[in-house]
Amino acid sequence: MQVAEEHRWPCAQCGAQLRYAPGQTELTCSFCGHVQTINPVSPQRRSRALQELPLARGLSDDLPEAVMAEVRTTSCPNCGAQVELSGATHATECPFCASPVVVDTGSRRRIKPQAVLPFVLTEDQARTAMIRWLGSLWFAPGTLLEYARKGRAMTGIYVPFWTFDADTRSDYSGERGEYYYETRTVMVRVDGRMQQRQEQVRHTRWYPASGQVARDFNDLLVMASTSLPPRLGNELTPWDLNALEAYAPEYLAGFQAEGYTVSLSDGNARAKDRMAAIIDQDVRHDIGGDEQRVHRVETDYSDETFRHVLLPVWMAAYKYNGKSFRFLVNGQTGEVQGERPWSIWKIGFTVLLVGVLILGAVYLADPEALGLPVPDWMNRP
Repeated sequence: MQVAEEHRWPCAQCGAQLRYAPGQTELTCSFCGHVQTINPVSPQRRSRALQELPLARGLSDDLPEAVMAEVRTTSCPNCGAQVELSGATHATECPFCASPVVVDTGSRRRIKPQAVLPFVLTEDQARTAMIRWLGSLWFAPGTLLEYARKGRAMTGIYVPFWTFDADTRSDYSGERGEYYYETRTVMVRVDGRMQQRQEQVRHTRWYPASGQVARDFNDLLVMASTSLPPRLGNELTPWDLNALEAYAPEYLAGFQAEGYTVSLSDGNARAKDRMAAIIDQDVRHDIGGDEQRVHRVETDYSDETFRHVLLPVWMAAYKYNGKSFRFLVNGQTGEVQGERPWSIWKIGFTVLLVGVLILGAVYLADPEALGLPVPDWMNRP
């Protein structure tokens, strides 16, 4: 994991650190209450900042210097996290395990975040969403919900994503399958006697099919982090990307921002795989019929662009039986995803209870089936 140094803004009145107020356009001081408004970005600058970059130039490392930055990184000796440092900083604290780290001598050239989706949900609102989600889980340990309700701190972090745009045209060839039915006579046993019955048997006729489909992809999101399980991060949808703002460090004040660990080329490869799956569905729909066989799809991509954006996520970790489980809350919508633990005791008790109920039902229906005598009350008229 690569995590940018936490952005800090000293309060003009008391010197404490200001923090971005989710859902607002201001920084607030939790000690003296001072409020500092974030300077608005002009429409022209916002439009330039949110503009997609040519994918070909990004893949060939030929982007303008204005969208690039030299970043110094260091590896945490305790947990292995890759921490980014900026300015004259030569030592800092790992944001994940609090171990002291010292900057390495090397640096790397990286693509700057172009846009940020500011936090909308406060920590309390995110915790409420998480508690509601945890409460809906079956067979979860009872201590899990208790842990969440104790109000332990959640971590607000901006997670890196790539967005990809592309216009596609795909030529295909395959086969269209259409069902037809034939009637046949079969012999079946009814009340111990063989009788003739007629039944419908389905067959498929196949016809050659070919054609072209087109689809324009816009802002296809690929998580650029390897520190979060892809299933969790990619399913924190939907995101309203119309609310993206031009990148400004003020939105990160009091939060952490992770540097991307999935390269642009790897992110593009994952995006192409997802595009191919969608194109395959388009091809099958275009072929029509009852079944489809797709033999060949050749896709041309044009107007390919990308962006590097930061999206807000609230995170919490819970330890159970020596294992850590993570829960993520979409900082814009409150969508929750998580790695859930299972309570062996609850599962065992439920299995035992179901078994008792089944045995009870069998006993009431036929006690002798269980090798038990029939009670007198069952023989009473």
